[in-house]
Amino acid sequence: MKNTTATTAITAITAAGFAAAFLGLAGSAAAGPWPPKAAPSGNSAADTISSLEADGNRVIVNRQGSTALDNAEVVSVRQGQPIREYVWDAQGDRKVLETTGNVYLVDVK
Repeated sequence: MKNTTATTAITAITAAGFAAAFLGLAGSAAAGPWPPKAAPSGNSAADTISSLEADGNRVIVNRQGSTALDNAEVVSVRQGQPIREYVWDAQGDRKVLETTGNVYLVDVK
């Protein structure tokens, strides 16, 4: 009877730890840089998107009209969740989970 109680307690503690870790990873979106560091004012939406993608980010575009991206104006840029991927460590003998970029939400018109 004693082993069942100890096993139940360990299972409950483990489940609570996993739940806390999961909730800690699900953070809210933070405000991104404005204007984006590589996109000075006067550049087209296409230039802004290209510069964000060149830094390893993924860009989601929300169009507020049908203007071509080369002629469109950037209304806002918001930084979303980080992109985490497994990459080889410095010695090349194991993979580690690292942040390799972010998701950016770009509103254009």
